Amino acid sequence: MEKLFEFIGNHMILVGTFVFLLALFIRNETRRGGQAVSAQQLVDMVNRENALVLDVRDKKEFEAGHIVNAINIPYAALEGRLGELKKHQERPLVVACKMGQHSGTAGTLLRKNGFTNVQRLTGGIAEWRNQNLPVVKA
Repeated sequence: MEKLFEFIGNHMILVGTFVFLLALFIRNETRRGGQAVSAQQLVDMVNRENALVLDVRDKKEFEAGHIVNAINIPYAALEGRLGELKKHQERPLVVACKMGQHSGTAGTLLRKNGFTNVQRLTGGIAEWRNQNLPVVKA
């Protein structure tokens, strides 16, 4: 630990630049696709605010198990099928994918197209299943 402080003292510009870039990275990730919500927060949002779950996994994965009443629009087709979501534009919208890797980008696309209340499910459907929450098979 002593050497760490010595390193910081000797390389102030390097450490300062690292901290600055780290802060910018964190800010960018949090703004990217909307606020991240946990599985329990999603359950509360669906029950209290009538939130809509948008599942951006492919059809085969969606049919293997998805959140109740979720709408499936695969990530690759999302831009072309935004019209299907226009009637839900005022509802809270939570984007879910397999492990959380596509939900941020999908959230950004939705925000650019006029959806204001967009969040993303932390950990995706994998985290949902890890918490033993119910899934529906098609």
